[in-house]
Amino acid sequence: MERLHKVLARAGVASRRKCEELIAAGRVKVNGEVVSTLGSKVDPDRDSIEVDGKPITLSHKRTYLMLHKPVGYVCTVQDPQGRPTIMDLIPLKERLYPVGRLDKDSEGLVLLTDDGELAHRLTHPSHEHEKEYHVLVEGQPDVNALQHLREGVVLNDGFTWPADVTVLKQNAEGTWLRFVIHEGRKRQLRRMCQAIGHPVRRLIRVRIGPLRLGDLPPGQYRPLTEEERLLLRRTVGLPDEPE
Repeated sequence: MERLHKVLARAGVASRRKCEELIAAGRVKVNGEVVSTLGSKVDPDRDSIEVDGKPITLSHKRTYLMLHKPVGYVCTVQDPQGRPTIMDLIPLKERLYPVGRLDKDSEGLVLLTDDGELAHRLTHPSHEHEKEYHVLVEGQPDVNALQHLREGVVLNDGFTWPADVTVLKQNAEGTWLRFVIHEGRKRQLRRMCQAIGHPVRRLIRVRIGPLRLGDLPPGQYRPLTEEERLLLRRTVGLPDEPE
């Protein structure tokens, strides 16, 4: 027997946390009966499991895609406001979900997969996987401002963890900073830079863990190489192949 939300995550429905929300919302059925109790256990080899009336399956090859998200797209499967989503850029039938979101005005690396366990380990704060960003800010932050970012900034949702911050270059547009962080709060880097008086003009995510954006053009996507896939799963402590 296995906990229901873990089975759903293994089937690529969503991350563990999101699967718990689906269960609590009464959107999951086991053998035709709605199961809304968190922690419920099932036998995936015998039980019939449905999400929103569609049966799940555990016996398919996982999909792993790297996308270079352009500005103007939201990182959701569907958007109630009718804005363009990153799924508009990927004309595939697979049920994929973004791992780690970027706001509409940001750009760069987004991983999409149906590997729910991998998504959980990459995004949950307890696992502390690095994310790297190149950020253009207004003006030229001085030594004190940069040290403030490195030591942590007080935001309305608490103190940020220390960040690895270095100056890449300065020009007429402002200053390009390289950030390496482990957190993933909503619009975190924008709020951090605003707090030191240097608002963000452009924000690009270039790395998630061992996965690098490289020279993939904006709006384009590609499957991960076998080497990237194995490295990513090993980095988060998973076996080479999904169980």
